[in-house]
Amino acid sequence: MAVVDEDILTRFHVDTIELGRAFAVEEKWWHDWVLPDGTPCQLPVWVKPERDGTRWVIRSPEGRVIAQMPDGALYFEQTYYPFLDGEANHDKIAEAFDESMWTGIQSPPGPIVSGPGGDRVMVEGARRMRETTDRAILGLFGGNLLELGQFMYRNDNFFMLLAAEPDRAHDFLEKLVAVHLKNLEEFLRKVGSYIDIIVFGDDLGMQTGPQMSPAMYREFFKPRHARMWKRAKELANVKVMLHCCGGVRELLDDLIDAGLDAINPVQISCRGMEAAGLKSDFGSGITFWGGGCDTREILSRGTPESIRKHVRGQIETFNREGGFVFQQVHNILADVPPENIVAMFDTIAEMP
Repeated sequence: MAVVDEDILTRFHVDTIELGRAFAVEEKWWHDWVLPDGTPCQLPVWVKPERDGTRWVIRSPEGRVIAQMPDGALYFEQTYYPFLDGEANHDKIAEAFDESMWTGIQSPPGPIVSGPGGDRVMVEGARRMRETTDRAILGLFGGNLLELGQFMYRNDNFFMLLAAEPDRAHDFLEKLVAVHLKNLEEFLRKVGSYIDIIVFGDDLGMQTGPQMSPAMYREFFKPRHARMWKRAKELANVKVMLHCCGGVRELLDDLIDAGLDAINPVQISCRGMEAAGLKSDFGSGITFWGGGCDTREILSRGTPESIRKHVRGQIETFNREGGFVFQQVHNILADVPPENIVAMFDTIAEMP
């Protein structure tokens, strides 16, 4: 994930900024590395890939390999699942976070705000950002439920737990929510007055639809999402956004009912996620934060002109009567030509 420089944000008229940008601004927090294609880059000093044969690996504080990037790949992948083998100890969920790639490898501020004086650094950074930007500030929190089960147990095992051992699944999720709520209280106590949107995460969908039935979502996840999102709004004057990949049309009514204000990235290439249908059926209840340009096919393989036409159509559909924040679908990946990125963002600026 790239940290985008200020001149690029200004060039493309970007209206939002993530809270982590307030931290790790000095050179001392970065070290040099090289991307798989030979491009020089910098990584946070606490992220330390090691060469291991034909792959790069990242280790946990205990020395266990938790992520790998084999030669020829562009991204790291998870290699270790803390609850995969043996009887999982749900009382040790917080400790297991360090042993999973997705929770153990932190983006800024990361360890900068841990330890003595960390609270002060966090508050001062958030205050400084609020005082120096007119962009909407997003506080990236997380609070994942389904995904944390997948990160801890591995996807297949967690689905079997949900289906075959519901009592144990509820125990896991209840103890996980307790951890999230404690962290939420601490997070918003420090930065709640400085952010506009709090970002939760849970990839509930696939290309073909939700990862679980609506009934399973209502039993295991909806009440817990509702508790966290309600508590966030009690603690701070924030809107709640969920980063949720995949096709989730069948879950949108429940997500809205649970208190969700905005959903991202609005993966329009998935079944049931066409812009016109989403806007018609759910536009009065939720803000679509994404869906502005398909990254899977159009942004990566289209021409600048085809991208302009596509973006104009998406905006005209999603922006009727408001409730839309432009963003392409998920991250801009390594194979996207720069001229296509320019065409996408300049089209927005050209529209009335």
